[in-house]
Amino acid sequence: MTDPNLYFTMAGAGLAGLGMICMASLAGWRGWLALKEREINAYADHAGHDGPSLPNASARIEIADLKERIRKLEAIASGVDL
Repeated sequence: MTDPNLYFTMAGAGLAGLGMICMASLAGWRGWLALKEREINAYADHAGHDGPSLPNASARIEIADLKERIRKLEAIASGVDL
């Protein structure tokens, strides 16, 4: 049971397995980074052509006004006095 070849073989197999796991993890990490880079580039290209990503202040005010008018119409339809 104290055969040194067994210990060297087990150590070599463990080291080879650890190396394979590290290489597979590194390949996955690089793939994930490439995916995120493509997502960032696609977002930058899309945002550059369509203008700003957030609506301007006048559009937000108009949307808030429309929401208020809808709320009032719903209250009228349900018979609630404002």
